[in-house]
Amino acid sequence: MNDKNRPLEVSVEQANELLQQTFQEVSKRIIGQRDMLEGMITGLLTEGHVLLEGVPGLAKTLAVKTLAEVLDAGFKRIQFTPDLLPADLIGTMIYRPQTGDFVPRKGPIFTNIILADEINRSPAKVQSALLEAMEERQVTLGTETYGLEEPFLVLATQNPIEHEGTYPLPEAQLDRFILKLYVPYPSFTEEKDILKRVGVKTSIPIRKVLDRKKIETLKSVVRQIHVDPRIEEYIVNLVQASREKDRHKGDFVRFIEYGGSPRASIYLFRSAKAKALLEGRAFVIPEDVKALTPAVLRHRIILTYEAEAEDLSTDQIIGDILKSVDVP
Repeated sequence: MNDKNRPLEVSVEQANELLQQTFQEVSKRIIGQRDMLEGMITGLLTEGHVLLEGVPGLAKTLAVKTLAEVLDAGFKRIQFTPDLLPADLIGTMIYRPQTGDFVPRKGPIFTNIILADEINRSPAKVQSALLEAMEERQVTLGTETYGLEEPFLVLATQNPIEHEGTYPLPEAQLDRFILKLYVPYPSFTEEKDILKRVGVKTSIPIRKVLDRKKIETLKSVVRQIHVDPRIEEYIVNLVQASREKDRHKGDFVRFIEYGGSPRASIYLFRSAKAKALLEGRAFVIPEDVKALTPAVLRHRIILTYEAEAEDLSTDQIIGDILKSVDVP
């Protein structure tokens, strides 16, 4: 995989095999939830962060912890609570009376994989403390700025907003997540398998599959995935359809207050390339884009009061957008 002259198809085949090994290891503990697992891997491959939303008990936290064990990288879990302070997350400067100097005490953000558990249990000032780290991959303590090591990935979980004791995430922070994934309940068959496998508490060992060098190689392969110009136009048309009320004639436009920004186009482009690799292809097809559009746009589209009055969801509007834009 390190041979730059090797055909892209060979690199994709080897990368896909490595990813399938990763899924096999994670599946030892996580039954079903393929979309959630693919979403987390997509975030890793595209240097994006992923937000997982679902009711308690759907193995969101376990999935993140298991993925971190498969990766040979640093991992920290941060439990977000109403009394958490920004300094508990990023660290602070400590005064040493012996020397008269201030020295940094780095917080848990200084690692590779961050599990921000129940991120919407903390108020906005704590959530916003993540912004610089998520976007710039650096943290400022006092007058000094400290870079974060690669890979750096925030996998955040949250309970649905309507649950008591939660705080909506600021729009600026939501925009930093490449994907927002809804975690569904398992099927009947999956839940029976869950009972058989984890009904009795046993430790299921996990083998490390990906080290930092392999992760960088996978990222390099993703960047080489081919995207046809017509697919690029399709991506831009989808995102622009969510925000151009005067130009687009779809009925859904009156339900959208604000649409996706150019960052949405960039993230849809990147994630579609990762999706192609996960499918074992060296090129993106329209189905890759269509499959990821809801996860990329659902937290970037703000609906009008009229949409809320008619009890319309963001995913319904995204479905209308997908139907209205011609597929190449």
